[in-house]
Amino acid sequence: MTYDSVLDCVGSTPLVRLRRCFPHPDVEVLAKLEMLNPCGSMKDRPARYIVEQGVSEGTLRPGMRLVESTSGNLGVALAVAARMHGLAFTAVVDPNTSPMNLRLLELFGADVDMVTEPDEAGGYLQTRVGRAQSHAAADSGVVWINQYANQRNWRAYYETVGAEILQQVDGAIDYLVAPVSTTGSLQGTARRLRESNPELTVVAVDAVGSVIFGTPPSKRRIPGFGASRVPEIFTADEIDDVVHVDDLGSAAGCRRLVETEGLLAGGSSGAVIAALETVVDRLSASARVVTLLPDRGERYLETVYDDSWTESVKRELIENDLSEAS
Repeated sequence: MTYDSVLDCVGSTPLVRLRRCFPHPDVEVLAKLEMLNPCGSMKDRPARYIVEQGVSEGTLRPGMRLVESTSGNLGVALAVAARMHGLAFTAVVDPNTSPMNLRLLELFGADVDMVTEPDEAGGYLQTRVGRAQSHAAADSGVVWINQYANQRNWRAYYETVGAEILQQVDGAIDYLVAPVSTTGSLQGTARRLRESNPELTVVAVDAVGSVIFGTPPSKRRIPGFGASRVPEIFTADEIDDVVHVDDLGSAAGCRRLVETEGLLAGGSSGAVIAALETVVDRLSASARVVTLLPDRGERYLETVYDDSWTESVKRELIENDLSEAS
């Protein structure tokens, strides 16, 4: 099949049975390989959807500028979507953004604005959001994407991922287990799946240190996983359960996935694998579980796949425990 643009290649990602990673005879685990989107992550979907909807309705026109707070994946996807539609794009990032993601943003034509002042939670998200908001307030030709409050965020997944899974799966789906940051991907997918599977159990995988589900904030090292604010689009009563996974658990899950299935996936995918171990082990009957693996692992070679990184995280945790004990 021939496409007119790289944006037309977004979506239609394969669904793979993780039978080597989860060899339970009565439990089928199906993973949507979102890392196979052209820019490397599921964030290609809302980037394309939000931009194309704006262009279609006339609120986005060539020469205008988009701005968004991003840790990498959405920024890369927005940079590509903006370029394809004659728009400029400013990515508001922070010192935790990896050198690789910064380079990718620049290569795809984004202007990079880095904040350096931590927010009240000790991270940079609130500072980044404030900077993005100020860009839009200062110029009527600048549009803030605001992924944490943008209803088109979850709608993109409802219209694409959810619909694709229903086409790919023959029969009932019992569980949806997926990671959260803005919560758009989990909620949009769940809303579509529940239309055909009203008894679906939705399990959110969140980072230790994320505040989405009311747990206390703490340092998080994996970008795009968890959040230091509760997203405006989040609807808590649509989530049946939550599993929190720390950085080391995410790294271990990544290693297990690549060793068993040959899938080199990103940090939040590792967290999903770690969470699935808990979910699958407690199932008392046969079940079909669907999960989302958000991005590819090459951008994490110097973190979750690096032994020196995991050792430094362990040392830091031990030092913190000793400090608290004293």
